[in-house]
Amino acid sequence: MASSIEIMESNLTTSKNQEEKCELKPELADYGSLKDDGDYPSGEFEFKKPGAWKSFVVKLRMLTVYPLQRVRKGSVLNIKLRGKITDQVKGRFSSGLSLPQICENLIKAAYDPRISGVYLHIETLKCGWAKIEETRRHILDFRKSGKFIVGYAPVWHEKEYYIACACEELYAPPSAYFSLYGLTAQASFLGGVLEKVGVEPQVERIGKYKSFGDRLTRKNISEENREVLTTLVDNIYGNWVNTVSQSKGKKKEDIERFINEGVYQVEKLKEDGWITDIKYEDEVTSMLKKKLGIVEKKKLPLVAYKKYSRVRKWSLGLTGGKDQIAVIRASGSISRVGGSFFEPNSGIIAEKFIEKIRKVRESKRYKAVIIRIDSPGGDVLASDLMWREISLLAESKPVIASMVDVSASGGYYMAMAAQSIVSENLTLTGSIGVVSAKFNFGKLYERIGFNKETISKGQFADLYASHRPFRPDEEKLFAESAQNMYKRFRDKAAASRSMSVEKMEEIAQGRLWTGDDAASKGLVDAIGGFSRAVAIAKHKAKIPQHKKVRLVEVSKQSLSLPQILFRMMTSATGLHQLHDGFTSGDGVQARMDDGIMFQGSEGSLLAVADPILNLLKDYLNFV
Repeated sequence: MASSIEIMESNLTTSKNQEEKCELKPELADYGSLKDDGDYPSGEFEFKKPGAWKSFVVKLRMLTVYPLQRVRKGSVLNIKLRGKITDQVKGRFSSGLSLPQICENLIKAAYDPRISGVYLHIETLKCGWAKIEETRRHILDFRKSGKFIVGYAPVWHEKEYYIACACEELYAPPSAYFSLYGLTAQASFLGGVLEKVGVEPQVERIGKYKSFGDRLTRKNISEENREVLTTLVDNIYGNWVNTVSQSKGKKKEDIERFINEGVYQVEKLKEDGWITDIKYEDEVTSMLKKKLGIVEKKKLPLVAYKKYSRVRKWSLGLTGGKDQIAVIRASGSISRVGGSFFEPNSGIIAEKFIEKIRKVRESKRYKAVIIRIDSPGGDVLASDLMWREISLLAESKPVIASMVDVSASGGYYMAMAAQSIVSENLTLTGSIGVVSAKFNFGKLYERIGFNKETISKGQFADLYASHRPFRPDEEKLFAESAQNMYKRFRDKAAASRSMSVEKMEEIAQGRLWTGDDAASKGLVDAIGGFSRAVAIAKHKAKIPQHKKVRLVEVSKQSLSLPQILFRMMTSATGLHQLHDGFTSGDGVQARMDDGIMFQGSEGSLLAVADPILNLLKDYLNFV
């Protein structure tokens, strides 16, 4: 049974009640991805200072909480933004950063009278731009409380600075590793490698922009793929320049000039106003003590992100509301059935997801549903089965699809069943197309002296034989099957978006879009994050925007004790299992190109990995 917990819904409003709002600095008005989309409410956070009675009730509640949930008065919330950020709500024994909990902690801290401010330690992040945008937005939301938020960044590049520049103050050590040199996109190709080892990939891709099969068959980039990647880089770079220029009060031309100068001296960053000052961490700590009136000999009262995640919203008076909205999170590659006992949560498992959807549909508790999607796609059949269940759910109650970093191909297949689709402006979405492939290992088998003989009955029984290429009649069947699957996908997308098939064909063809472009093409309804999805869900359910609702998670990770112990062992020993590769070889794929890498100037991966390269390496090592 899916476990459920309550998460916080911040104060949302579509009105601009200036009497209740704090006076804002100019940069706080820069929301970037919260845009006006006609009749949809914005979901913008509005900080409301608690009255005397509510403050009194909160103080009483704080006296009754468990010791582990107690926080010293005058504490500073310390969040270390480093490494991977997921969109899943983490359990007590889970490690790593959770986007929902980062955002929740910042809103709790804004209202918590025990928290004086926030100290962000920022280093290299491994996530997409949508999560970066959501995090940045909540930093700006926190600043509306009037409390300080200070950033310290010893290692940072474009993504990290995008978050850091939203802080009130930003510091870096004299030896900081930083680079602001621009953005790149890379596409890898295995055609030459496979040719040399004697492997012939036979790929059927539908859609001229569907580049997933290109890296298996080509040795260089196609013009269509180059067109898409150029557009994506232009959009991401343009958004970065616009946001940073507004935040720092600089002209766009000055930002671009700085990037093209190739600055490497930290002193230049301070001189040009990119950071507040150059300080070591102990100096920043001393500065915070002085700000809080703490003598130098005493320790700065920091409360860690993980500990603060235990603080109940009830104790801060942030819960309430009888109306409930279900939140279902779907992250990773799509497959029909789960993996082994020790890997129960490897991506989106259709059969488990469908169970949750059906339970929510049958329940009368929920007024609306938000489905958070962060997926590059996967198995077409699994995507279609989930699409059907989401469609049935949408017939009984409002369903809002909220996209995170990626909601492409099979991920978009899921989203298009919802009544409204919300994405961040740099979410990667669309990629309406399919690809199917088989590998002919005939030449490789010959080189290593391996032989395979098959006995079959039926003209196409040996269709996926690995020791020979397709016959002409098999190739025709293979192509027609993939074409039929694409037409189903495209036609359903057209119907869900109220478009003609001809119009959908123009924007489909396997092309990947950023959220902004997808909205202009009609693939997305509104631009924004989770808070906007909540506001739209309330609107669709006819719940007044000023009224609080209870958001109920139905996708929290739930591991048994043996699974927890196994994960601890693999983490300690460095053992990992290879999963979420290309396919199991038994189905057509609706998947975004996993071989595309969006890189910042540091050269680290910003989007998705390349499982096929790992799979090939392991195979050749075995041979």
